[in-house]
Amino acid sequence: MSVFELNNQKFIIKVNSLGAELCSVISNDTGIEYIWQAQKDVWARYAPHLFPIVGKLKDNIFNYQGVTYQLSQHGFARDSEFVCIENTNNTLKFELTAHQESLSNYPFHFSFQVMYQLTDDMILITYKVFNPDNKELFFSVGAHPAFNCPLQSNETFEDFTLEFFDKECLVITQLKDGLLTDETLTMNLQAGCLPVSNKLFVNDALVLTGNQINKLALKSMKSKHGVELSAYNWPYFGIWTKNDTSQFICLEPWYGIADSYSHKGNLEDKKGVIKLDPFQNFECNYSIRFF
Repeated sequence: MSVFELNNQKFIIKVNSLGAELCSVISNDTGIEYIWQAQKDVWARYAPHLFPIVGKLKDNIFNYQGVTYQLSQHGFARDSEFVCIENTNNTLKFELTAHQESLSNYPFHFSFQVMYQLTDDMILITYKVFNPDNKELFFSVGAHPAFNCPLQSNETFEDFTLEFFDKECLVITQLKDGLLTDETLTMNLQAGCLPVSNKLFVNDALVLTGNQINKLALKSMKSKHGVELSAYNWPYFGIWTKNDTSQFICLEPWYGIADSYSHKGNLEDKKGVIKLDPFQNFECNYSIRFF
C-alpha cells in the first residue's frame, strides 16, 4: 500500500493505492480538509470506488451461466490493491485486473482503471473498463466520495445545504434492507436546495434513478465553502451518510444500482448492469470542484 500525491498552487490531493481511493484534498489557502478521514468508529472509508457491482445484491449472490457466486455490497475493488500505471505532474492513473481470488467470486477477466487529473480547483475522475476476453463482460461501476460536513470547527452539520440548481423536486426510490422497493417519495426543494439534516437519512441513502442529477453542490451557509460534483448522463445517483452521525456526506454517481426485491438473481438481467462486448472499452467520468 502506497500513497501518491498531486498538488498545484491551490490544493494538495492524496490517493491511496489500496482501492485507488482519494484520501485527502487540502486547500493551500485555508487548510481545509475536504475529504472525510475514515474514522474507524464512524465509517472507515474515504471515497471508495464501486466495482463490479453498485449497491447490494439480493442475498449477496448472483447467478451466471448456471453457477451461483457471492459478492458483498459494492464489490471488491474498494478493498483491492491497485497498481499505479501513470504518475505525472497533474495525473495519477491506477489499474486493477482480474486475479485468482476475484475470479472465484466474479468469473470475468477485466481491466478497471481509475484516473485522477488535478486542474486548478477541480479533480476529474475517469473510469475505464476494458474487456480483454472473448466473452461478454457484465459489470456496474460507481463512485462513493465522502466529504467532511462540517468543513470548519465553527460550523455544524445543519449549517450545510445541498443545491440542485435547476431542480424543483427530487423523486427518491425507497430502500428496504439495502434493496430497491417499488415505493417512491417526492421531496420538494426550496429554491433548488435541500437543507442538510440527519432525518434525511433515517431510511438509508437517498437513491435517485432516471438521470435526475447532473450537478449538485454541498456547501456551507456560513462560509460558502463546499464542493460541487458534476456527473453528466450518469443514470443513477446516491446521497448518503450514516443516520447516527453528523460528520460527513457522500455524493455518489452510479452506473448501476442495488438489486430490487423482485430480482431473480441472474446477472444478465440485473437492473443497471452494463454489458461490454469482447475487447471493447467503457469509459465515464465525473468532476469535483472545491471552493
